[in-house]
Amino acid sequence: MLRTGISALALSTMLAPAAFAQSAPNAAAADAFVAKVEADLYEFNQTAAKVAWINATYITDDTDALVAQVSAEGTQKSVDYAIESAKFARATALSPDTLRKLNFMRSGLTLPAPTREGAAATLATISTRMSSTYGKGKGTLNGQPISGSDIEAAMGTERDPDRLKEMWVSWHDNVGAPIRQDYARTIGISNEGARELGFKDVGTMWRSNYDMPPEEFAKLTDKLWNEVKPLYQSLHTYVRWKLNEKYGDAVQPRTGPIRADLLGNMWAQEWGNIYELVAPSGAGDVGYDVTELLTAKGYDPIKMVKVGEGFYSSLGFDPLPETFWTRSQFVKPQDREVQCHASAWDLDDKDDIRIKMCIKVNADDFVVIHHELGHNYYQRAYKGQSLLYRDGANDGFHEAIGDFVALSITPDYLVSIGLLDQAKVPSADKDIGLLLRQAMDKVAFLPFGLLIDKWRWGVFAGQIPATGYQGAWDALRLQYQGVAPPVARDETRFDAGAKYHIPAHVPYTRYFLARLLQFQFYKAACDQAGWQGPLHRCSFYGNKEVGAKLNAMLELGKSKPWPDALEAFTGSREMSGKAMVEYFAPLKAWLDEQNKGKPTGW
Repeated sequence: MLRTGISALALSTMLAPAAFAQSAPNAAAADAFVAKVEADLYEFNQTAAKVAWINATYITDDTDALVAQVSAEGTQKSVDYAIESAKFARATALSPDTLRKLNFMRSGLTLPAPTREGAAATLATISTRMSSTYGKGKGTLNGQPISGSDIEAAMGTERDPDRLKEMWVSWHDNVGAPIRQDYARTIGISNEGARELGFKDVGTMWRSNYDMPPEEFAKLTDKLWNEVKPLYQSLHTYVRWKLNEKYGDAVQPRTGPIRADLLGNMWAQEWGNIYELVAPSGAGDVGYDVTELLTAKGYDPIKMVKVGEGFYSSLGFDPLPETFWTRSQFVKPQDREVQCHASAWDLDDKDDIRIKMCIKVNADDFVVIHHELGHNYYQRAYKGQSLLYRDGANDGFHEAIGDFVALSITPDYLVSIGLLDQAKVPSADKDIGLLLRQAMDKVAFLPFGLLIDKWRWGVFAGQIPATGYQGAWDALRLQYQGVAPPVARDETRFDAGAKYHIPAHVPYTRYFLARLLQFQFYKAACDQAGWQGPLHRCSFYGNKEVGAKLNAMLELGKSKPWPDALEAFTGSREMSGKAMVEYFAPLKAWLDEQNKGKPTGW
């Protein structure tokens, strides 16, 4: 899941800099520079965003070339602006707004190219080639080719361990391994660019975007993980035991790591697809299946999106514009290659918001729709800010908005929209099943959400050499997730590259933060709504007071440090995993009871 468009492109697609900062910078010149940059960004992004959209929804050699050309120009110019902004940041008597925007320009690049001739073009060409390789990637099932979106779905429903292994191995070998050399080249080039901007490496630059020193942000992520780690370990122990019961020692041993392909997801990042294998006796059947409900009620992709829009409308948000419905990609076209990875787009920095998905009528995509629309409503809320403030308070905020709304997809909400009969709302004795089903996605994701960038930070810093990519990846997967590949891997492989965000160079820590922030947002919304029952059953659907307070936070965009935005909605300035721990406390107690006498750890 991804949010893109003007806000995401703003610092990677800039026009050529004017001749600023030729003399000693002063505050007035810095103000003029920022104003010029924002005007240039707005004009250039009108074309750049459309080129990116066309390439994502119509992958050909020609559209690859177009997006590579635009990306090369934007990357080159963005580095020039970043260098200029560093000079202006030394001026005296700068206004807080100007200084903040100058810092964004310097540190907001995702993949900076050095200023030497040809570097930006090379970096853009390699990056586009990797993204296209991923978009066109296929694995096999029963020896037959299967596309990315289809193989993801099949990993969630197949239970034969040999077929799961075939899909896992073929996808990682066919998609990841071929881009290994290209990926290593992008690391060298982008690190060179980061050093020109005054950073040790790209990882340091990424970590500098959180209103605190990079080293402090790394410590914050460790603190957050340690708060939720016991919950994950309890879940891991229980799921491993259940998989051993299902498959036996030869496939899944009772001790050690879990075989990664058995968890219902290509990357073992979310485990909800295998819920029926681990459902607790007597409480596991919650009485309904959202996929079955959608099918029985005749839902199609458009109706699913309409229902998602309806949730936000119930909070008082304006309806989506007509162009959203005519310009979005809702289903996979039959006549061309597209990127199916779900994403939300803002193409004109005003109202041309869209989603790009290959929607299937199932529970997962029903949730993803609510998530992606959260990006769109956030994008539209902060459109009144100046251009460099048109973004989330931090990138975790942008991901968390849709996620916390999706937490409100409770049985009562499903009743409210006519999808579930009131008589089938699960009783309180089913709560453990409900919580376990959620934890299989929400909690299971946490270590994966953290280790993606832990691995990349190590790669960018040179602590993980190009000759050790695979070994370090496997080691981190074992350390944090407690999972292992179904077959031995060596340094001819590149399993990290089989995850979209690696070849696309999308920072991933945002998703880890979002999984925690969503529970802070959710608890705050439920408190504001006056909810009195169990927290996990709360739905604030239809509460316009919550919507008004939420919109006030969204409208801030990136104009204030993220603790200010967090406080505006939750009353706290501290990002924490405590709300998630509280939410799942009944499940944690139950898991620990079930796990008594069973080996823990891996």
